[in-house]
Order: sequence, then C-alpha cells, then structure tokens
Amino acid sequence: MTGQASALVEAVRPKQWTKNGVVFAAIVFDGRLLEFDTLAIVALAALLFALVSSAGYLFNDLRDLDADRHHPIKQNRPLASGRLTPSTAWVAIAAIYLIVFPIALVLSPLFAAVLLAYVLLMLAYSRWLKNLVILDVFVIAAGFVLRAVAGAVVVDIPISPWLYVCTILLALFIGFSKRRHEISLMEAEAVNHRKNLGNYSLHLLDQFILIVAGSAIISYSLYTFESPALPEDERMMLTIPFVIYGVFRYMYLVHREGAGGAPEQILLEDKPLLLTVFLWGVLAVVLLYGPWS
Repeated sequence: MTGQASALVEAVRPKQWTKNGVVFAAIVFDGRLLEFDTLAIVALAALLFALVSSAGYLFNDLRDLDADRHHPIKQNRPLASGRLTPSTAWVAIAAIYLIVFPIALVLSPLFAAVLLAYVLLMLAYSRWLKNLVILDVFVIAAGFVLRAVAGAVVVDIPISPWLYVCTILLALFIGFSKRRHEISLMEAEAVNHRKNLGNYSLHLLDQFILIVAGSAIISYSLYTFESPALPEDERMMLTIPFVIYGVFRYMYLVHREGAGGAPEQILLEDKPLLLTVFLWGVLAVVLLYGPWS
C-alpha cells in the first residue's frame, strides 16, 4: 500500500502543477490579486485544475504503457515500470473527477464547463489528437489558454485578448521545444515512441521554435503598451527585458544543454531561469500594485 501510494504521488506529477499558475493571470493583471476572497477562489480553481490535469496524466500513461517502455526516460514512470498498477490509476482518476466537479459547480457553472472542456480536450488528445503532427502541440497550447480562461470566469473578470495570444504563443514555444527534445534524445527510435514524431525533424522544429519565440516576445511587448487593463503610462514595458531573457535562456537550455523534455523541471532546476521568472513576477506586481497605481 505504501509503495502504491508513493508511486501514485509520483504518477500525478505534482511538479507539473506549476503550469496552473496561468490560472492566476486574470486577477493579477486586473488588479485584484490583493482581494483575499477573490484570491482564495482562484487558488481553489487552480488546485482543481491541477487535480484534473493529474487525472489526465494518469489516463495518458495508461494509454501509452507500451510506447513509454520504448522511451529511455518515460520507461521509469510508475505505470510503465510496473510500480503502479493500472487498477490503482483508474480508481484515482474516478476519485479525482468525483471530487473536483461538484466543487467546481459550486464555484461557478461556467468554470465547471471550462474544466469539463479541458478534460474532454485532454482525453481526445490522449486518444487521437497527439498523433496529428503540429495539431498535437496546438492542443497542448489550448490547454494553457483554458487555464487562463478558467481563472477569469471563476471570478467573472474580463480578460484581454492579448493575454490569450501571449499564452498560446508561449505554450507553442514550450511544446515545440519538447518535441525537439524527444527527437534529439531518441533519434531514429522516436517513431517507436509516438508515430507522429516521424513527421517532424530537428530543422523543421527549429523553424517553428524561432517563429513562435519571436511572436511571443512581440505579442507580450505590444500587450504591455496596448492592453486597456494595464496602466495607461505604459510602465509595464519595464518587464519586457525579463521576458526576452527568459525566452533566450530557455532556447539556450534546449539547444546547448539538451533540455526541453520536462519544462517544469527546467523551471525548478535552472537558477537563472527561475530567478528571471521570479523577478518578472515581483516587478509586475510592484508596477501594478505600487503606490503609483
């Protein structure tokens, strides 16, 4: 029982819960981060999103048992290695959904609908969409956009279209970098792990990464100037250098350090990148909530 519990905790990938920080974007940029009631609701919404995303990881690992056993890293996952039984994983998935959705409905029916849309999208991804070249990464990016939407609708906040654009471009950047890492790591064996990897190449993915990286930087820069939700004096432009450095640092890690396969691992382990994200967050909060706001 202890071994199964430990393996289950590992299988739900708590390190990847950092992705759900996107849920807080709406209240941060709408100036409501310091409202305790609003913050508590959004924090609960982020936790619910983390739980359903963990259920999605379990379902995906159940679907990919054989493929993961051909992967030099994923073969060590609890399900692929046999440390976690499929029956335990199925029970955990059912329990998560039975707990999450009643709470989500109480918070907001619209939030529950967004959460359901995310679950259905991820199930479709695990079943079909991850085998479609290019579209597979767009689906992952859509999951991040739904997180941003969820954080807005749960407390009835309008959100700038610029934020959606920045979110999807950054997610595409991370997603294509992850595909590059998979091909670089497995080379000719990549197609045995996932069929659609044979449709990618390092050169093609490098082009995709360059396009979305440049687009993300430009979109964020325009967002700091053009969004009606941000201060009219355009002081948020001071955060642009941190975004540029963060994107460049990530590209350096992907191309020179062979990273990119686990974005959450990169964020937590690379000190310059972690410091950059931290400083960007602190500066953004100071600019939005300081005495001059």
